Amino acid sequence: MELRPSETTRATRKMFIRDLVLNASIGVYAHEHAARQRVRINLDLTVADETGEPVSRAAVGRDELSRVVDYEAIVIRARAIVAAGHVQLVETLAERLASACLEDQRVLTARVRVEKLDVFADAASAGVEIERRHC
Repeated sequence: MELRPSETTRATRKMFIRDLVLNASIGVYAHEHAARQRVRINLDLTVADETGEPVSRAAVGRDELSRVVDYEAIVIRARAIVAAGHVQLVETLAERLASACLEDQRVLTARVRVEKLDVFADAASAGVEIERRHC
């Protein structure tokens, strides 16, 4: 049975960065302005396959970096965003990271989790998770 265009879905893949820990200048309180603190960043991206083929016919594709979203470039950009200066809210940092991920038109969805690791002695972390997508 041949699939009609309305019954096909563009092939996608999931790309992720796990547990990127960086020292950030983040927080609203005076003591948070005085010293950097550890944040953990997790990124989950839904990426469109460049072939444009229906899922049922998606090919492996060329073995070339140019055809995929480069996770090293994503990490470098995340480091630069964190290093760019003080941010008051984890929500703001998460939005900046999501926006940077979505600059690549192949990224359809960006789920970003930012956690402050040293906020509470009796908790592993506190933070936020957001999901943004191309409209």
